[in-house]
Amino acid sequence: MTQSRLNLIALLCLLALAVALVSQHVFNMPPCAWCVLQRLILLVIAGVCLLGNLVPGAIKRMMALLSFALSIAGIVAAWYQHTVASEMVSCDRTFADIFMSRTTGLDGLAPWLFGIYATCMDAKVSVFGVEYVLWALLLFVVLLVLSGYALFGKTQRTSRLG
Repeated sequence: MTQSRLNLIALLCLLALAVALVSQHVFNMPPCAWCVLQRLILLVIAGVCLLGNLVPGAIKRMMALLSFALSIAGIVAAWYQHTVASEMVSCDRTFADIFMSRTTGLDGLAPWLFGIYATCMDAKVSVFGVEYVLWALLLFVVLLVLSGYALFGKTQRTSRLG
């Protein structure tokens, strides 16, 4: 049962990444540094959860714990983007910019996925009347709940009678 929960989390992450890429490449919504940091967090959560398919049962709980912790990181990143970074003229020298471009270099290795093409203020857009980053925040909360359920929820056991 834990495995199906981890697979659901991975699916949601990959769908969210697909939506982000369509938003960027089809609807011309360029991402900021905090946007691409959240993409990385989603990708790592998906990878961790899919890796759970290859490990024994007890380690699956560790994957759920890691997914839980990464979901918290995603919530923090989205909240910071919404409350602080989106009011800044530039995201330069913020944690997200330094981590994505200078520490990991992912913006240069995969610019179609991790390229930083807007400031946080410029990336502030609404979808269906709700800021895009709040949709991301909601997703990370859902991932947190699902990860918590995979981590702490009861597993389905078959009992043998008689």
